[in-house]
Amino acid sequence: MYRVFAVRAGYRRLAAMAALLLLLATIGFAGTALQATQTVATADRVVIPIIMYHGILKDADRQGQYVISPALFESDLAYIREAGYTTVVMADLLAYVRDGTDLPEKPIILTFDDGYYNNYAYAYPLLKQYGMRAVLSPVVAWSEFYSNDPAEADRVLYSHVTWAQLREMADSGVLEIQNHSYDMHKNKAGQRKGTLKLAKETLAQYHATLKDDLSKAQAMLTEQAGVTPTTFTYPFGAMSREAIPVLEELGFSATLTCEGRLNTVTRDPACLWGLGRYLRPAGSNSATYFTPIFRAADAARTH
Repeated sequence: MYRVFAVRAGYRRLAAMAALLLLLATIGFAGTALQATQTVATADRVVIPIIMYHGILKDADRQGQYVISPALFESDLAYIREAGYTTVVMADLLAYVRDGTDLPEKPIILTFDDGYYNNYAYAYPLLKQYGMRAVLSPVVAWSEFYSNDPAEADRVLYSHVTWAQLREMADSGVLEIQNHSYDMHKNKAGQRKGTLKLAKETLAQYHATLKDDLSKAQAMLTEQAGVTPTTFTYPFGAMSREAIPVLEELGFSATLTCEGRLNTVTRDPACLWGLGRYLRPAGSNSATYFTPIFRAADAARTH
């Protein structure tokens, strides 16, 4: 009888110990989960690389500093996914800064400048295939030209996206459309470089010229593509302090440059002005190109 009682008591002690261990494990797990949730919710800085693409063409003879192949772009997308990065767009950064909305653990932005038709022909389908998004900044005058000349449209070598193509990409949610000027993407000797102020201009004249161009681009993109850009992408990355009052007056919340560097996004709206971007040229495979950028981003996150 005593042996039976002792055995039963032993079972009860074991059961009690198991219950206690389970309780402690549950508390520990809940605490860990709470800590992780708090880390995400209270994160006040996010490190984000932004990659700058231009043209995408199959012809190897045309590939170089500003043109890569569709195959290389697809390889980039696969490598980005394998490295655990999630593509976001400027609207996501604005939501993080203004509304406290969470960003992915490892965000990245892919951008396309100038609005070449080959972006629509090659990059857009690949982005859809991989479930990724990107930012497209067209020169609006060029889109206007090719929209009005169907005989010259849809030429992968040189034409630019039309209104219908811009609207399709914007409506899909795959491409976010931003402003790259109406017709200030010029860099010829003796002329203005992008949106820079000319030495011979007064500040008032410069502001009037810039406002006319950018507001025209905003109006046309709103009317023809159904979008109102929040971000100005500097042509040639040519920034000037004199442009900032005009950009603010027109309601822009962010600017993209051509400076090859990482970005640290905080809750301060000022962090979105002058974001850096890494140019993606041909000539190196995805691992060779992205590894140093991702290593730098990983190091920046831990400091």
